[in-house]
Amino acid sequence: MLDCYGVFIFDAIYTITDEEFTKIRDLIYSKVGINLTEIKKQLLVVRLQKILRRLQMSNFSEYYDYVIGDTSGEALSELVTLISTNYTYFYREEKHFDFFKNVLMPELQKKMQRVGESQIRVWCAGCSTGEEAYLLAILMREYFGPEYSKWDAGVLATDISTRVLEIAQSGIYGMESLKKLPKYISNAYFRTIDEDQVTVIDAVKNDVLFRRYNLMNENPPFKKKFHTIFCRNVMIYFDYETKNKLVDRFATLLVSGGYFFIGHSETIGKEHPDLEYIMPAVYRRR
Repeated sequence: MLDCYGVFIFDAIYTITDEEFTKIRDLIYSKVGINLTEIKKQLLVVRLQKILRRLQMSNFSEYYDYVIGDTSGEALSELVTLISTNYTYFYREEKHFDFFKNVLMPELQKKMQRVGESQIRVWCAGCSTGEEAYLLAILMREYFGPEYSKWDAGVLATDISTRVLEIAQSGIYGMESLKKLPKYISNAYFRTIDEDQVTVIDAVKNDVLFRRYNLMNENPPFKKKFHTIFCRNVMIYFDYETKNKLVDRFATLLVSGGYFFIGHSETIGKEHPDLEYIMPAVYRRR
């Protein structure tokens, strides 16, 4: 018979005590800002039980000690990956990408030509498996066309999860991931591997720099501000205080007039002192 917080694995039943859950929850919150509520206790057990079996651990206290003792950060990265939802696909929330190409890019081009600059800085924060970052790189190529080589355009894509970054860097995706993309884009920027998989062409891969980065870092290492920041469907994991601090930090990392995109299920309100509401889930630095 299963405990209400347990999972039966062959001859083992994994349960988590209130103390163990609190320790792991507090660790996750302090390191990456994700707020695990009490109702996520069973989910935590379900998602971590395979790790406990693999590591031949008998309880979650042993696992907690393992995570905090791992100086490489890989154990924490694996933990965060397992408790997060990394479902995404190309052209998700497509109005954002239409706005990026048809409104933001023409506006940015004019501004940069006036001041004689050519470097376009775009950041995908919480990039997951890379679909968003690659699509933004593709849209910049589409916008500039033959003039693209005259611009220093690229995308910085960051995530705390090593596993999703490895998937992103491979550039390999299932056919289902492309189902919303216009055919002319999928035909031009993807190469078929087999009947189930495609890969992003090398030219686009070279436009995106993937790096591991923790959004809870209060001293971002970036030397220059960004023209655009995408952080979509990431802040749903954060509590009110953490989300507000992060939004304030993003605002300081945007150039004046730079754009900030969040997920449609997220909100930061229309009265932020540094961010002007433009349309649902799109803001501009004042």
